[in-house]
Amino acid sequence: MENKLPSNVVNFAAGHQSTLDLIKMFTDYWNHSTKKEGHYDVNFSLAEKEEKLNAALKKEIIWRANVPYAVDQPVETWFFNRNIASEAFAVVGMLIDVILPESIIETIGIYSDIRVIGWGDSASFDVEPRDLFTVSKAGHAQKTSEVKKQFRGQVTVVPEMREITVGVSLYRVLSGKESLAAFVAKAVRSMETQLTVDVYNLFATTMSNLDSTATTGLQVSGYTEDSLIRLCEQVGAWNMGAKPIVMGTSIALLNVLPDDANYRYTLDDKYTVLGYIPTIAGYDVMRLPQVAKIGTPFDRVLDDTKLWIVSPGSQKLIKVVLEGSALSNTTQNFENSDLTQTSTLWKSYGYAVCTNSVAGLIAL
Repeated sequence: MENKLPSNVVNFAAGHQSTLDLIKMFTDYWNHSTKKEGHYDVNFSLAEKEEKLNAALKKEIIWRANVPYAVDQPVETWFFNRNIASEAFAVVGMLIDVILPESIIETIGIYSDIRVIGWGDSASFDVEPRDLFTVSKAGHAQKTSEVKKQFRGQVTVVPEMREITVGVSLYRVLSGKESLAAFVAKAVRSMETQLTVDVYNLFATTMSNLDSTATTGLQVSGYTEDSLIRLCEQVGAWNMGAKPIVMGTSIALLNVLPDDANYRYTLDDKYTVLGYIPTIAGYDVMRLPQVAKIGTPFDRVLDDTKLWIVSPGSQKLIKVVLEGSALSNTTQNFENSDLTQTSTLWKSYGYAVCTNSVAGLIAL
């Protein structure tokens, strides 16, 4: 498991088994809370896991704060210890760094390449020319043809800082009145949602600007089976044979059906079970999970009127860069007149369109 962790998390754990066990417990808890089937222990309920995880978090924080007497002592003996407050959110930041890269792969990974870099770094991505060399007809006595030369492009992605500030009571957390496990999970979900929205908006805007010229354009208005297959073949051919897939929301994929109205399906058919057909004309169909539009109650982010055709095996359309580890800062109780505490979590990331790949869009 350690080999799969980001380098900053590996350095934070430094081989300590208790930290690695905590990471394993939180990963299982996260997978369970997000219903990631087949990736969590089904022998314990989510509530049982949360209780055990909170105990492990408290033990890890106190150990890192080097306050061994706190384990068996009343809360009031260590509540104002600044080391405990600092280490509490250092552990929170570490767990965010464990989950965030993997969780966003499930939402934007099909069209995004995700890279983790160190603090102060930027990421440069090479873009190879898509065009092939022109083959010229030649004579038997002709030594050379016109010289062909192509040049590689490069795009640099510079991350920008994002932050979340929340009111939190360290006293209630470490005394068991509030769940630190649930707090961390919500922090991860908040970061994941915002990053997903940012990258998706760039992806959707870029795709909406595709050429819509008849027969040669990469954007088609209105679904037909013929237009879908033509666009899939077009995208695959120009991606040098990399097989495309059709992707969209559950509502959008309801439209991906054969033009022949004589087909039938049963109650246990894949279309009934999944809500869409998983393959059409040899091309795979993939559902994109819908995302909540934070700030607009009950609205959604992903467009239900679009189908996108991309080739995951070619260069991804969007490049995403996560910079360094998550940072945190927690105020002390007596810094505020109402004796409240605030904690601010920072995460730096950037994204840009950077590809030589071709993609298609069907506007339903």
